[in-house]
Amino acid sequence: MAVTAYPALAVAGFRRHSTYRAATAAGALANTVFGAVKAAVLTGTVAAAGGAVAGYDAERAATFAWLSQALLAPLAVFADDRLARRVRTGDVAVDLARPVDPQLAAWADDLGRAAFQLLPRGLPPLLVGALTTGLSLPAGAGGYVLGALALALGVSISFAMRWLVGVSAFWLTDVRGLLLLYTVSATVLTGLAVPVAWFPGWLAALAAATPFPSVLQAPADLLTGVVTGTAALRVVGVQLAWLAALLLAGRLALAVGARRLVVQGG
Repeated sequence: MAVTAYPALAVAGFRRHSTYRAATAAGALANTVFGAVKAAVLTGTVAAAGGAVAGYDAERAATFAWLSQALLAPLAVFADDRLARRVRTGDVAVDLARPVDPQLAAWADDLGRAAFQLLPRGLPPLLVGALTTGLSLPAGAGGYVLGALALALGVSISFAMRWLVGVSAFWLTDVRGLLLLYTVSATVLTGLAVPVAWFPGWLAALAAATPFPSVLQAPADLLTGVVTGTAALRVVGVQLAWLAALLLAGRLALAVGARRLVVQGG
């Protein structure tokens, strides 16, 4: 019974987020405007560098700009305090009492959210990009399949990291500082600002030691054709490893936090 609940939770997440039509339209407009600004900045950088930077020509750099803005909402690059508030108020006890796994239930809901936001939030920037700068996308079906897999893994890795931020409320009285640190880190290390390949060596090494590039940079690399062949398979392998580690860490953190909740609550 519990296993069949997770697809239903994903559908419920899709339907719940589909009700916010005005917010979705406003977000799509903002993503498109920022995509245009970012495309101008990145293509200008490529032109100033002589026509290519770390494997990115002008069209590929513009594609990365449009794609990163298109995927910003589905990937939920930035964390929120929804779970932390439930922990702080004690409402998480209701989640723990339900006949489904809290982490898996939240993951299913998040996949439904991402599935809805993919088209209304993601398609407008890509359409504008196709009409203005052009898009550099995979030539064959294999690139799209791997790109879609990398995107699903990116959504899941983002969820797993945001889950860890949320359960930190079991130990922190206020998670706002952690949320700010997460937002700054995600903005830089996911490649949202500029591609990770453009980082100086020390920052690229720091990014590679974290799961952040697996959220946005990995699917962007595959969908723009920057990474292909066996290198693309390695990228997906790294994503799978990060996802397994983060989900396990989140499960352990919840178990320890729930014990703490029970002890404090008597």
